[in-house]
Amino acid sequence: MSEDALRRLLDTKWAALDAEQVSHERRMRVSELPAVGAQGPLAVAVDHGGHRHLLVPIHANRKVRRGLDGPVLHMRKRPLEDADTYQHYVDLACLRSDLDDLFTDMCVDVLEAVKASPGNPVRALYGVLDRWKALFQTQGPPLSVEQLAGLFGELTLLNRLLERDPSAHRLWLGPTGHRHDFSAATNAVEVKSGLAREGRRPRIHGLDQLEAPEGGTLGLVWFRLQRAGASGTALPDLVDRARGLCDDESALIGLLAAIGYHASQMGVYHEVRFVVAEECWYRVDAGFPGLTGRDLVAAGVPVSVLDVEYTIDLSGRTPPALPPDEISQIIDAMLEESV
Repeated sequence: MSEDALRRLLDTKWAALDAEQVSHERRMRVSELPAVGAQGPLAVAVDHGGHRHLLVPIHANRKVRRGLDGPVLHMRKRPLEDADTYQHYVDLACLRSDLDDLFTDMCVDVLEAVKASPGNPVRALYGVLDRWKALFQTQGPPLSVEQLAGLFGELTLLNRLLERDPSAHRLWLGPTGHRHDFSAATNAVEVKSGLAREGRRPRIHGLDQLEAPEGGTLGLVWFRLQRAGASGTALPDLVDRARGLCDDESALIGLLAAIGYHASQMGVYHEVRFVVAEECWYRVDAGFPGLTGRDLVAAGVPVSVLDVEYTIDLSGRTPPALPPDEISQIIDAMLEESV
């Protein structure tokens, strides 16, 4: 069964379970799945509060990993009894209804993993959880509007790259602390986004951010964003698109978590929507404004200054923005290097 078919199956079963109220707070409505492990078929369930559960059958003596106890995901060992059977399960529950769709996607991954390893479905479940839990965790405050704008610009470019190469997430190095947002061996792109209505004044972080890779080229793309209502795009929309295009969803989730994006805060992020009002590309070369460590060394100035940040002004006609064919050359070179 394909991933889309599994997703439709889960949605259908949960919708049917939601349609009938659970009679008691300690009871659940349960529906078996076609995925079968060593102790029997997996199942989905809905509890008295309307929360969705994935149930993986286990032996009565099997212990269950601790530490996943909310506020979004909760996992525990649970015995269930009906008129004919008494069975223990690993019970994984989603406690946030606004994240049901994401939980469904994770459950699809679990079913695929169990299909590949039916003899140890619990290990398959743990493996999927380890990849996904970073996105469900709550760590720190939500990203600010300015941080959302910066991530919006990076994801806008990432999705364009993923449309051409499903493995292009490997070029997105900004979340790992790399000096450039996107980089191959000798070609890189820095992404800058701003909310000002006029001017193009990106903030530069460090003396190496505008240094091209050794023997290569560096491009800079400027996105002017505007806050918008329903007609705009929210960050979770871009994330969903990237997840659908990417061939390694768990790696993408790790990158998003590293940048501070967590699904548990999506309710806030859905309220912040942008439209791209302007997009300009530049080649960062000798005529590009900036201050780098290489410039200081060439001028005979000792580089002993730390934590340098400054603003450059790209509002005028100099340096000139790149035409579409040169933009394509920068993107093509970076993608070809990543193969």
